[in-house]
Amino acid sequence: MNINEINALVLAYIGDAVYELKVRKYLIDMKLGSVNNLQNKSVDYVSANSQAKILDRLLDMKIFTNEELNTINRAKNHKSVSKPKSASAISYKKATALEALFGMLYLTNRNDRIDEIFRIIVGD
Repeated sequence: MNINEINALVLAYIGDAVYELKVRKYLIDMKLGSVNNLQNKSVDYVSANSQAKILDRLLDMKIFTNEELNTINRAKNHKSVSKPKSASAISYKKATALEALFGMLYLTNRNDRIDEIFRIIVGD
């Protein structure tokens, strides 16, 4: 599979599910209790504004390979027709880029790298 032939928004589509599952598992492992508590805490990781801040922090850390940066940039620069509701267009593009990264890693079976990046995100 040539990952560069897959539309960046398709990568973000699958990456959104992968990332959200990682977040949910992490929060359940934290034993936060009720679903309401889990949902409230998940916003710290899954909202577009939170994901944009996370991506900026990771970019500042210079942890990405050239291939990962290529995927991030493809997604950030992709023209989107949808308008974000609760985030700026820039934050929305950055969130999409983070999700596309997770999608690319998932589709190329790099689960160890997904785990490594996620550990950095949550500070483990």
